Amino acid sequence: MDQVVDKALRGMTLLKVRNIRHWTDKTFSFNCDRPAGFRFRSGEFVMIGLMVEGKPLVRAYSICSPSWDEELEFYSIKVADGPLTSRLQHLREGDEIVMRPKPVGTLVHDALLPGRRLFLFSTGTGIAPFASIIRDPETYEKFDRVVLTHTCRELAELGFGKDLIQRIAGDELLSEMVGDKLTLISTTTREASPHAGRMTDWIRDGRLAEAVGGALDPATDRVMICGSMAMLQDHKALCEAAGFTEGSNSEPGRFVIEKAFVD
Repeated sequence: MDQVVDKALRGMTLLKVRNIRHWTDKTFSFNCDRPAGFRFRSGEFVMIGLMVEGKPLVRAYSICSPSWDEELEFYSIKVADGPLTSRLQHLREGDEIVMRPKPVGTLVHDALLPGRRLFLFSTGTGIAPFASIIRDPETYEKFDRVVLTHTCRELAELGFGKDLIQRIAGDELLSEMVGDKLTLISTTTREASPHAGRMTDWIRDGRLAEAVGGALDPATDRVMICGSMAMLQDHKALCEAAGFTEGSNSEPGRFVIEKAFVD
């Protein structure tokens, strides 16, 4: 029996779970011990999951932690009938998950040309890779200003992003590194809030330009996008219409998108 399990885990790493936090009835986050020697670029994702019926069931999850962190943090949705998240949401401290230690992704600095402002557009748990990027010193070495937008249906779902900003402000080293370069714009689409509406509408009607001191400019601005497929397509269309070119690890551009999803 042990040999069968060992074979199923080939190429996988076991991670012990720490600090589970349920943000809403639809979202939760957790930390894991970081394996010795595991390296990644801020903004990348890995395949993580659980052993189910003797086989690893894994999905793509962005790493919320910056590349220098001693732990790996993940932020997840809960899907009642989702093959993985229906199980993952019941994690307890001390449990183990599996990870394929091969980080990949396009939401990395290497995929963008140099610029002055960095826009990070996210919806829902799509904020996860940006949690990594906004705590990376390289981000503030490369850009004069960083604008993170987070759009959710309800106010409670914005909690992860707002807590992230508070954590940065409360950390002496991070707050000194970030200074006044980082701006968070949180909006809701269903529940009434101080800032309502989809960010695509904000871009179209000028609200974003007013909030940050100028419209998106392909000459100086760079964009990263992470969210649902519809959200990605809408933002991509707006970027291309404004003259932005899509980048990749092999050919840097002016905007990049991520297509990793979990269920």
